[in-house]
Amino acid sequence: MSERLQPGDTAPAFTLPDADGNPVSLADRKGRKVIVYFYPAALTPGCTKQACDFTDNLDFLAGQGYDVIGVSPDKPEKLAKFREKESLKVTLVGDPEKKVLEAYGAFGEKKLYGKTVTGVIRSTVIVDEDGQVERALYNVKATGHVAKIIKDLGL
Repeated sequence: MSERLQPGDTAPAFTLPDADGNPVSLADRKGRKVIVYFYPAALTPGCTKQACDFTDNLDFLAGQGYDVIGVSPDKPEKLAKFREKESLKVTLVGDPEKKVLEAYGAFGEKKLYGKTVTGVIRSTVIVDEDGQVERALYNVKATGHVAKIIKDLGL
């Protein structure tokens, strides 16, 4: 199981393809706060709810100085379908090799319907302007999570 990040840790650097196959890098966001959220799969009910919540709050979060990047093990083609079908504005990137998911502690053993399985752990890591982890939240719920983040950050 991968190590979970703690506040004060340096956020692992990454460059992953977005829904159009263009590289998205955490380093490109230096000087901005970034909400990096990890979700199991595009086009599934919980992940759709979460992505729509982020999209609905994107302008507000951007106005508060936050960028949002969603990471899943999906390939760019599936992310593009997801974006089109749900009219998503949030930046979605694919990590089919799960290297970034593992680096962030968002891949490993989890309970699913009472069974222990290995997979994506729905997580959110908030990275400050200097690339340090401000908050690391694991096993989050898809519904209501964005509202909780906004409240917890005092926005």
